Amino acid sequence: MSVEAPIQPIALALSGGGIRAMAFHLGVLRFMAERRLLERTTRISSVSGGSLVAGLLFHEAGMRWPGSGDYISTVYPALRTKLCARSLQWGALRQLLNPSNLRFALSRANLLALALKREWGITERLSDLPASPEWSINGTTAENGKRFRFKQGSLGDYTLGYAVPGNFPVANALAVSAAFPAGFGPLTFDAEQFEWRRRAWDAAAEAAQVVDIGFKRLHLYDGGLYDNLGLEPFFDAGRGRSKHPGHYLVVSDAGALLPSGFSLGPLNPFRFRRIADIVSDQAHALRVRTFSTYVQQGPDRGAFIHIATPLTEAGPCPSAKFATEFPTTLRRLTTSEFDCLADHGYNVARKVESAYGLGSGATGKRTIVES
Repeated sequence: MSVEAPIQPIALALSGGGIRAMAFHLGVLRFMAERRLLERTTRISSVSGGSLVAGLLFHEAGMRWPGSGDYISTVYPALRTKLCARSLQWGALRQLLNPSNLRFALSRANLLALALKREWGITERLSDLPASPEWSINGTTAENGKRFRFKQGSLGDYTLGYAVPGNFPVANALAVSAAFPAGFGPLTFDAEQFEWRRRAWDAAAEAAQVVDIGFKRLHLYDGGLYDNLGLEPFFDAGRGRSKHPGHYLVVSDAGALLPSGFSLGPLNPFRFRRIADIVSDQAHALRVRTFSTYVQQGPDRGAFIHIATPLTEAGPCPSAKFATEFPTTLRRLTTSEFDCLADHGYNVARKVESAYGLGSGATGKRTIVES
């Protein structure tokens, strides 16, 4: 006897990568919307550019996760127009025209938060986010090197503890997630305004005790420093298994590739950046390999949608070359740049579906055969 299996919920991870990632992810989401997969999305985790585009998406949809039809007809075209008309990068720098903001000159993530509020209208609080899908906005705590995440009902990391966010602005959480050290620097965070609670790893939530975290202020960097895939909330890379059994894990990765070649002289300070890039690239590669191994163990486990995927097997792929070589910035896109990046995301997702069955479980097409 054949019976239809339960429809799988989707956990969606959106990587970092600046404006390149924002456009690529929008294309991936357009493909998912055409397959009615947005309605199956119950968890979201994002980093840097992935957080910015998710934040703009929630804002455009009235602080809810849009249905597939609304995304295609309203949200996608609206965000295409905005990303081709405004620059997040210059919007942040414009905040320095106000003398009271000069104190943020070396902590420019605060300027990005101001720009998101004043120029993009993102004035909502974390408490305004919907309960579903559950969204983790990921940053990195400079004080301990751990993943600091913001959710509708809590913020913190597992070593410091967690606090109720209250009226914490969504724009500030987005700015933290995108606070790349070389571009924006950390967002300074007043830790004393919150009551922090911590519990043992395996203890019930009710067992959490009030603690002094030991810092009056925290400095929060781009979540990509810890995990540029945004995969940590969903996947245990050490054990190679999902943290949410039964979910179909979709990873949209628009991170930059490590450029080949090395021509920096012995006194060039950028040699240190190259070393940092190599370390970051290897950490990223290990996560990708572990997740890929997990996905290959069954068609209902997940999908990896990578920006470097060529669309043709014969010869170079122009769209993949353009996308992977596009710089990691937050500048305004031209319409042709946006369309190339977004269409590439759409087509890579389509190729993954054709080859591996993207969302085969999530669309309810699985069949269980009982004898």
